Amino acid sequence: MKHVSVGILGFGTVGAGVADCLLKNRGLICERTGVDVELTGIGDLDTTTDRGVAVPSGMLTSDTPSVIAKSDIVVELIGGTTVSRKFILSALEQGKTVVTANKALLADYGREIFDAAEAGGGTVFYEASVAGGIPIIKSLREGFVGNRINRIFGILNGTCNYIFTRMERENLGFEEVLKDAQRLGYAEANPSLDIDGFDTAHKAVILASLAYGGWHSTNEIYVQGIRDVSLSDIRCADELGYKIKLLAIIKQCADSRIEVRVHPTLIPKHAPLAGISDVFNGVMVNGDFVGDTLFYGRGAGRAATASAVVSDIADAALNLAGGTPVRIPAYRKSVECAGIVPMEEITSRYYLRLTVTDRPGVLAKLAGILSEQGVSVSRLMQNPVSKNTSGEASIVIITHEARESAIRQAITAMESFDAVHGKICLLRIEEL
Repeated sequence: MKHVSVGILGFGTVGAGVADCLLKNRGLICERTGVDVELTGIGDLDTTTDRGVAVPSGMLTSDTPSVIAKSDIVVELIGGTTVSRKFILSALEQGKTVVTANKALLADYGREIFDAAEAGGGTVFYEASVAGGIPIIKSLREGFVGNRINRIFGILNGTCNYIFTRMERENLGFEEVLKDAQRLGYAEANPSLDIDGFDTAHKAVILASLAYGGWHSTNEIYVQGIRDVSLSDIRCADELGYKIKLLAIIKQCADSRIEVRVHPTLIPKHAPLAGISDVFNGVMVNGDFVGDTLFYGRGAGRAATASAVVSDIADAALNLAGGTPVRIPAYRKSVECAGIVPMEEITSRYYLRLTVTDRPGVLAKLAGILSEQGVSVSRLMQNPVSKNTSGEASIVIITHEARESAIRQAITAMESFDAVHGKICLLRIEEL
């Protein structure tokens, strides 16, 4: 029986969940893998707070470097991009195998970390960095190894999905639902990482790397959060046959470039991703041989994330027991894309919501502005109940497919028209 030692760095919510699983299910993991995976150390600055997990005496220590030194597998669950990066690089320099759930660190420093792993003879496992307990990393790296990936659509942030679900079901405004999500623990006191789209962007960068090789920065991709999506937009989308989701969109284009973008998106009600609600995540992957596949499950939380981390630990232990830290590389250095398509060059259908003065000729003027930019109107909706006593009306325009640069120029021109009040709400549509 091969023996592999595991050290955990960070004894917070997820770290405690991983420790609990390894201690309780050591025999089960051993039976299923043929490898004795033993938790031998936990490093954390706080060694006194009760995490609800009973660990053997002396296992929890503030001497994190000693935990790294005596472990075959180092599990980084500290979070952030400073201390965690330092410890991961130290472990890789010592030839250790690293398991991490740190999406922000991988998104910002992925190339440096994987280069360090290659130089030190180790590897990095990161299943829990995207979509919690959903095995999307393993599927892209191993399950679809014989496929060229055409596109990926992902609902990757449970907080945003929860907010949209509550707005839709209960006819509530964004701010009201956000406050409730914070009270229930689904949103942080400072929710920017989630609701402004950055959490989803980190995950999109990781998925794009797995699908197309190389490594891209979050600064290279378009990111738009959900703050400006109103209850009116939720209602209008529903009437038009759509639901609104914060979507990560990753596509390969005909010219070998790729699209990687994150924004609120209208998707058809009948699409499988439209049925994913509350705090759940969903990822749709299309490969040239496998076709469409859908992954669904909890995208966060102690238990789901710990499950993904322990799965990586088991994989890593099997590799080490077999005499090699690497079977399939953690990411592909070969690049199948010629760069990321700038946002102004993408084409899409668009949803525009405007508040206008309710007078003759306004609709004709708006249609003319769109036509000047080569944008044609597919559908126009003016709901009578949206009119108010001030003589204003809410107009929703759905366009045919158009270039992003054209729609932005049209919006600039429309916002300068005296009959248009305030900013125009722009959302994109994906028919999936």
